[in-house]
Amino acid sequence: MSRNIGKGAARGRKKSRASLLWIAASALVVIVLLYLEQVAMLYVLATLSVASLLGVVALADLRGARVASDAPAPRDDSAAIADGTTGGTTVATSFGPGRSRQRR
Repeated sequence: MSRNIGKGAARGRKKSRASLLWIAASALVVIVLLYLEQVAMLYVLATLSVASLLGVVALADLRGARVASDAPAPRDDSAAIADGTTGGTTVATSFGPGRSRQRR
C-alpha cells in the first residue's frame, strides 16, 4: 500500500486536530471555572460565545445555498378535509362532525 497522502487529506486532519484541541481547551476552561465556582464568569463566556455564534451565522456566505424553485407548491387538502368539504379529492370518513356512531 502506498503511504502517499494528498494535500487535502492532510489539511483535513490538521483541521480536525485543531478542532479537537479547541474543544478540549474549552471543556477544560469550563471545568476549572465550575470547580472554582466562578458562575458569573461562565455566564459571561456563554453570552459571548452565543453572540459570536450568531455573528458567524449572520455573516455566513449563503451564495451556494439552494435557491427556491419557481414550481408551484403541491396541493394541500388538509383544510378541505378538516372542513368536511372535498376540494376535488374524495374524503372517506366514517365518523365526523354531525355523524353519530351506529351501535350494534
